[in-house]
Amino acid sequence: MTETTVHTHAAPQAQTQAPAQTHQQHPIGLYLAVWILLFVLSTFSYLVDYVGLQGYLRWSLILIFMMLKAGLIVAIFMHMAWERLALIYAILLPPLLVLVFVALMVSESNYVLFSRLTFFGAAP
Repeated sequence: MTETTVHTHAAPQAQTQAPAQTHQQHPIGLYLAVWILLFVLSTFSYLVDYVGLQGYLRWSLILIFMMLKAGLIVAIFMHMAWERLALIYAILLPPLLVLVFVALMVSESNYVLFSRLTFFGAAP
């Protein structure tokens, strides 16, 4: 009986191991700077009430400071600044679209009110 031996030529194999997961560490100075900036923005927001501004200026300043603080929190503390663009769109695009739809509904409500006042007159 003859024995057959199978010879395989061992080709150099590529490294197929998955790279070790590395934990991205952000510098503590970044977080401290954001905390200080949030404190300053909150102080400005309270100063708007303290100074006694009224009307659209008051509400626009409060909303601007609120949006800046929310943006900093989402970008830095929720790590959205380092995420993929698709994930950022998935998180930020729906609230922006809701704001657009709210603006459309507000304009529509003004039209409906104008139409009712035109055709039915003012209320007694």
